[in-house]
Parts: sequence; structure tokens; C-alpha cells
Amino acid sequence: MAAQAALDRLIEAYTSLEPARVPDLAALYADDARFRDPFNDVRGRAAVARIFSHMYSQVDAPRFEVTSSQCVADTAWLEWVMHFEMRGRPQAIVGATRLLFDAQGRVTDHRDYWDAAQELYEKLPLIGSVLRAIRRRLAAG
Repeated sequence: MAAQAALDRLIEAYTSLEPARVPDLAALYADDARFRDPFNDVRGRAAVARIFSHMYSQVDAPRFEVTSSQCVADTAWLEWVMHFEMRGRPQAIVGATRLLFDAQGRVTDHRDYWDAAQELYEKLPLIGSVLRAIRRRLAAG
């Protein structure tokens, strides 16, 4: 399967994701796929499914918006926004993902890039104020 077609299927799975469809998303990953983000580094389709199932237990109303994508050979990049609610307040995390596909169009390597401090920790009541102060102090201008 061509990587662009595999990427299109994956984007559709992410943008329409809901708890009952987590297994459908995981099926787009190779049996031994690696998934890495600021909190996880796991291998295997079942581990990928656990990450997304866990997401639904941690935040309310998560949804993904893919803002751009690019595919060259077996490698693809996505830019995305994850929208969710935390403590009744809307939140968003902006990030990017690098994906590698096998010959069958399954994801073999998924690497998320996003700033956990700025996108998540700075929004928390106590630690957020400390991190924002540190960021201001270290800023060049």
C-alpha cells in the first residue's frame, strides 16, 4: 500500500477517534510498532491501544485536528492540535508527529513532538506559575 493512502487512513482514524474506535486505530499499526511521546515509549499494537484508551480516562472530550500533512516515500509528518477539556476548561496541545510505514501501509514507528511544559504543565495551577516564571527569566527579550 502506498504511504500516502496509509497516511490518509490514519488521519481519518485520528480525526474520528472515539473510545469504541481505539481498536480500529490500533489496527493501523504494525504488530511491533514503536510509539513515543513525552510520556510514553512503548512497542506493540496493544500498547498503542492502551495509550489512547488511557487518554480517555485522563481528559474529557479529546479530539484531534490535523492541520497539515506531508508524505515522502515511507515517511510522513503531521501537524496537529489535540483539543480536550480538563476540569471543565477547554485546552489544546499543539504538536507534530513523524510516522514510518511498512510495505503493508502499517505504522512501524510513531514519534510525537510537543512541549509538555508549555502545552500542559504551565496550565496547571501550582506548577504552572513556577514554570511560566522560569520561562520569562530565561527568555532572551
